[in-house]
Amino acid sequence: MSEILRKGDIGQRVADLQADLRRAGYAVERTAIYDDRTRAAVAALQAAAGLVVDGVYGPKSRVALADFDVSSLLKESDLIAAAERLGVPLASIKAVNEVESRGRGFLPDGRPVILFERHVFWKQLVAHGVDPTQYGERPAILSRQRGGYAGGAAEYVRLAYAMQIHAPAAQEAASWGSFQIMGYHWKALDFADIESFVATQHRSEGDQLATFTAFVLADAALHRALKAKKWAQFARLYNGPAYAENLYDIKLARAYARFAGETQEAG
Repeated sequence: MSEILRKGDIGQRVADLQADLRRAGYAVERTAIYDDRTRAAVAALQAAAGLVVDGVYGPKSRVALADFDVSSLLKESDLIAAAERLGVPLASIKAVNEVESRGRGFLPDGRPVILFERHVFWKQLVAHGVDPTQYGERPAILSRQRGGYAGGAAEYVRLAYAMQIHAPAAQEAASWGSFQIMGYHWKALDFADIESFVATQHRSEGDQLATFTAFVLADAALHRALKAKKWAQFARLYNGPAYAENLYDIKLARAYARFAGETQEAG
């Protein structure tokens, strides 16, 4: 069952949300239809909590409605700062955040989401002057081929085993946070070392977005594509040649058009 509710959805889960919103002081009727008034109430909840305002009810809005701590979650102000730093419309950053991020930058236990890449670990060992072949057959963490993923918190088990071989190379071989930035980019992004990079990803989703922003600024072609709203080029550079299989460019274009339209309506 999806954790996300948005305009047009119907059913018991929408009715329950409307009841919760009413108890929290938002003027919505319990119609079981995610209508304009429900969307406006969710957007007001998000704005009051400082979260990204999109009117979509998901895990982060659920945290805010329960009045839990949202300090580590992505804020509307973080997106505004990224848009200003990159010199692009806020709608562009919101589109990229919706399509290219994992949605949440942290696991339920508070650690940043990661994905350990065994083939990158092989390359990073070589980069550190270490011969990977001396460690024999370890397909879970070390291979010339990609794969071996465990997902979720289990990725930290793979990372821990790899760190026993070579800690910096292992951390460089993982993608970190909402925007899946690979650790080996730490130097190009002006971090002092891989440990500083990793510590930053632990702080907040805002820091993860700032890392993504630095990543875009460090790649002139990627930055130009984002500024020009050339979504296919941006998706190809960011996701690789298989971007079209997942329709990333189409999703980005549609998300941008929707957020740009919302901005005009607000104005």
